[in-house]
Amino acid sequence: MSINLRLQAKNIQLPPVAAPAAAYVPYVQTGNLVFISGHIAKQDGKPWVGQLGNNMDTETGKQAAEAIAIDLLGTLQTACGGDLNKVKRIVKVMSLVNSSPDFTEHHLVTNGCSELLVHILGDAGAHARSAFGVAQLPLGACVEIELIAELHSE
Repeated sequence: MSINLRLQAKNIQLPPVAAPAAAYVPYVQTGNLVFISGHIAKQDGKPWVGQLGNNMDTETGKQAAEAIAIDLLGTLQTACGGDLNKVKRIVKVMSLVNSSPDFTEHHLVTNGCSELLVHILGDAGAHARSAFGVAQLPLGACVEIELIAELHSE
């Protein structure tokens, strides 16, 4: 099944690249690698605010991470000139989870992003990963995720 068909099957429409909220660019390409800046979780177009282990549970955090994956794919699609088939593989995902000191399920939250990337991109979506707990994120967001992708040589 093609990437576009997988997106349609999940009723996903990739968003355009969001304007940066500070002094950075959404992505940088060097050689065949694309580095995508951290994207925060959004709900209804606004920051998805919460702290895992305090006022948000793991399943909700996982949904937030999946929402970020959709935004990351939108940015990656732009970086690929509109064609996600140019993605050779997702190399690395780094997830920051706004969490209380005793929260230990950062990896399960981050699965929301990882599982969607594999579902949409197939084997090219499988990646190395890090998931960290942090005391706070920009705008109070519950999760922020960045990724590195490798593109096929032209």
